[in-house]
Amino acid sequence: MCPTEPSPTPASGAEQAEVSNERAGAPVAVVLGASRGLGFLVARELLTRGHHVVVAARDVDEVDAAAQALREWGPVTAERCDVRDRHEVGELVGRVEHGVGPIEVLVTVAGVIQSVPAESLVLQEFEDAMDTMAWGPIHAAMTVLPHMRRRGRGRIGTVTSIGGMVSPPHLLPYATAKFAAVGFSDGLAAALSGTGITATTIVPGLMRTGGHVHARFGGDPAAEYAWFATVASLPVVSVDADRAARRIVDAVLAGRPMIVLTPLAWLGIRVRGLAPATTTRMMGLMGRLLPDAPARAGARTVDGAQARRRLGSPIVDRLTTLGDRAARRNRG
Repeated sequence: MCPTEPSPTPASGAEQAEVSNERAGAPVAVVLGASRGLGFLVARELLTRGHHVVVAARDVDEVDAAAQALREWGPVTAERCDVRDRHEVGELVGRVEHGVGPIEVLVTVAGVIQSVPAESLVLQEFEDAMDTMAWGPIHAAMTVLPHMRRRGRGRIGTVTSIGGMVSPPHLLPYATAKFAAVGFSDGLAAALSGTGITATTIVPGLMRTGGHVHARFGGDPAAEYAWFATVASLPVVSVDADRAARRIVDAVLAGRPMIVLTPLAWLGIRVRGLAPATTTRMMGLMGRLLPDAPARAGARTVDGAQARRRLGSPIVDRLTTLGDRAARRNRG
């Protein structure tokens, strides 16, 4: 659990002094899950707003590369941290508070997606989803809160999902964890009322982040990839992640209790609120249109790159063009 350092770059004494002054005057923001995708974009947006951003993720090489790419926008510190481990989160917060500065903003983005029919799921998929997307935000927020309470100020943002409001088919571990994250973040916002600290529940719909590349696919991985990657890449159905990141940072810095990012997500929430049983039946009908589980239990889940190779479909490749572009642009 050793911290990682920013990639060294030669600098003159004047340049070092300039960076030191820049860091000393900038409010500190921590983004967990910032090595790629939405987390990378949120970190970049915070840099453009004048923050010193600490980017953290579980993979050392990925987070170092992300920090290097982000430095053209402002001061960045790279840290290795697995949000599933509360001790690692505690050590990260301590290092930042004592070595970089008081944490003014915390945004937890880290997530995993498994597209698998329920019949093919194993408990480990639920454990990984819950540890990352439910316990991760809890570890982060509850660790940073004592520091924010002492100062009487702070902003906490938790990226949840429309999947935490309406449970979609073939994404059961993901939805289970996101429902927990919504409950935690929404309850935290109410509990912090009047303290000077705010908690923002961020509810995205489908975004073109390139997440289909790193998602996990099971059951019939090629068939699962075909529907998921296509839906996550199509315009109208999915939204541009750069714009989403700007709206997320706006909401977190303004201290809004909740932000829902897409019209389809708003529609889903409202339909669910008005007709919960009907919504569940609709999700069931949608699930029946998705690939069936294989007759025999298949191998463990594979990532998007492997599933894509198995599929070998030029048509799906064309349909995922926008998603693939987003993956390249957002370090996916």
